[in-house]
Amino acid sequence: MSVSKETESEILRLLYVEKWKRGTIARQLNIHHEVVDRVLLRNGIAIDRLQVRPSMIDSYLPFIRTVLEKYPNLTASRLYEMVKERGYSGAVDHFRDMVARHRPKPAAEAYLRLQTLPGEQAQVDWAYFGKVTIGNAERPLFGFVMVLSWSRQIFLKFYTGMVTANFLQGHVDAFEAWHGVPREILYDNLKSAVLERVGDSIRFNPKLLDMAAHYRYAPKPVAVARGNQKPVIAYCSLFGT
Repeated sequence: MSVSKETESEILRLLYVEKWKRGTIARQLNIHHEVVDRVLLRNGIAIDRLQVRPSMIDSYLPFIRTVLEKYPNLTASRLYEMVKERGYSGAVDHFRDMVARHRPKPAAEAYLRLQTLPGEQAQVDWAYFGKVTIGNAERPLFGFVMVLSWSRQIFLKFYTGMVTANFLQGHVDAFEAWHGVPREILYDNLKSAVLERVGDSIRFNPKLLDMAAHYRYAPKPVAVARGNQKPVIAYCSLFGT
């Protein structure tokens, strides 16, 4: 069974960034564990080095999930006391992190301002800045804009064309300027990133997927008709575009 570039990129991201086990990746992506192993081997990752020691919380996860399904708003502190009475001896801080991962996610609200963690997400778009004279020629001026969703920090670089090479180089320069890479990057329906879109189904530019796999981040489409997910557009207006 072969996998798409999107799936291969997601496998590598979940392994390196989220520290998921191979079995977890296979279950969550609904693929056979041998497919995950082939992707890892193809990328030079030794399978025998990926054995992860079991965590003391593993045996309590079924109980935790059952309680959270019934009482999704139960605080982590109260749940910690319940699990502690059943023999768990781990630290409360690690326990809170695990509860956050397994707590059922509430349904998204329309026009709710999205909150993200530091380093979790960025958003990218092109902005038009009019025209610039270069020698005897007049050229359109575009700005590559990347905005960190948590801090709203902006990276801006100017180009005289929106070709794929400029689009990809803008990412690289932003990562170098910030000395890091966000876990995921959102893209609107711009041609530099998306080759085809039908509703919520999209086909990303293969060169963009190659870069995402290299830097271990997840490319994500902005949901259709969700203006609250597009702060990049609002920030472009600050520059008079």
